[in-house]
This record gives sequence, C-alpha cells and structure tokens, in this order.
Amino acid sequence: MDVLAQLAAWSLIAFGLLLFATQVAAREMGYWLGQRHSVLRGTGDAEGVGLITTGMVGLLGFVLALMLSFGGTRFDERRQGTLNEANAIGTAWLRAQALDHPSSAQIATLLKDYVAVRRDYIQADRDPSQLNEINQRSAKLQQDIWLELTKVVRERPDPASVALMSALNEVFDMATSERFAHDNRIPQNLFWLLMVLAHLSMGAIGYQLGLKGQRAHVMASLLTAVWTAVIVVILDLSAPRLGAIRTSVDVYDWVLEDMNGPAPEGRK
Repeated sequence: MDVLAQLAAWSLIAFGLLLFATQVAAREMGYWLGQRHSVLRGTGDAEGVGLITTGMVGLLGFVLALMLSFGGTRFDERRQGTLNEANAIGTAWLRAQALDHPSSAQIATLLKDYVAVRRDYIQADRDPSQLNEINQRSAKLQQDIWLELTKVVRERPDPASVALMSALNEVFDMATSERFAHDNRIPQNLFWLLMVLAHLSMGAIGYQLGLKGQRAHVMASLLTAVWTAVIVVILDLSAPRLGAIRTSVDVYDWVLEDMNGPAPEGRK
C-alpha cells in the first residue's frame, strides 16, 4: 500500500490511470477466459454466471458506499478539528490579552506564532521530515507558552488566570486531536478489499461478456472509468495530504487577522 500511496502522493491522476488500466486488463482476461469456455463447453451456464456477476457488482457497490462514507466522515472530522482548534486559540488569545501581566502579553505574542505553525501543519504535504519539523515547532511553542502561564498562575492565582490555563489546555488538546485525525488513514484491509473486489468484479463482467461473445467496449470502459473515479475520490477524501481535497486553513487566517487588528482597550 505504501507504493500506491507514494504514487498517489506524486499524482492522483497517475494512480487513477494505473487503476483504470489494471481493471481493463482484468476485464480482458475475463473476456478471454469466457470466450475459451464458450468454445469448449458452450454458453449454457451464462445465466448462472450473470447472477454471480450481479452479486459481485452489488457487493462492490456496497463497499464503495461504505468507503465513501468512511472518507467523508474522516474529512469532516479534520475540518471540524481545524475550526475547533482555531476557535480555541482565539479564545486563549483573548483571555491572555485581558490579563494585565507581562507574561500574559508574552503568551498572546507566542499564540500568534502558534497559529501560523498550526496553519503550516494543516497545509503540509506528505513529507515525514517536514511534518516532524512542524511538530517540533509546535511542541517548543507549547512549552514556552506553558512556562509563561506558570509565571502568571504563581503570581496571581485568581479565576482569570485559571480561565487562561483552561483555555490553553484546550488549545493543546485540540492540537493532539488534529494530529490524530490527520494520521488516521484508511485501514489497509479495507483498501485491499476494495482493490481486489473491483478487479474481480471487472474480471467477472469480462467473463460474462466473453461467454455471450459481446465486446461492449464503450459501456464496459465507461463503467470502469466511473468505478475508478469513485475510488480516487475515496482515496482523496480519506488521505488528508493527497490530491486536491484538502482541509481549508481559512479559519487560521481569520484568527490571525483578528490578532493583528487594533489592540484591545487598555493594551495599546
């Protein structure tokens, strides 16, 4: 699966073309076997083969629907996670701005850098070294922010500082949730089930056409193209750092715009 993932990371179009070509090859192999069988034994079992083929195609449709639902759910989790994280950072920044303490002002400044780092994490490609570097920057900023928070809580243990601590704790929890959502990939068993079932179904269709001596190139190729397109979309939805369907980072930009706006009253 890693080889296919690398191919998809390089180009989803290339992955789709390879998938289309292998399904066409499976169909042609099935057609050849069907023709050979019809020559040797006749076409008496064509009706039974049709029933089995219909069942396989129906099962493939079910698996496609299941995987599409899985991919859509994962995409929604990542999108909702970015919104929750951006809102949590904005809330923490406002509470830091409200406190009259030098360390709270430093926390507000560090949160600006933190938003940019989190934005980079969501936009990053499937590059382990780049992701590791971003995660290290996030961890370093979290440590610096918590160090400044410790100074605030020790010097003024009041409800305002406790509220700031709670907001920052939620910010860090959201980062962990986002990392989990982006690392949650398609289970390999489901992926290979989809691949095997797609090729077996196409081979069965070719076998049935071979028994009846019907080529039906146009319609069979159209069906193959539709299946391929759905599988590519499923892969794009499920994998956060592949293809064109990416999680929007607009919410982080909006938070940065608010942070860089006019200073609140009393903090100019």
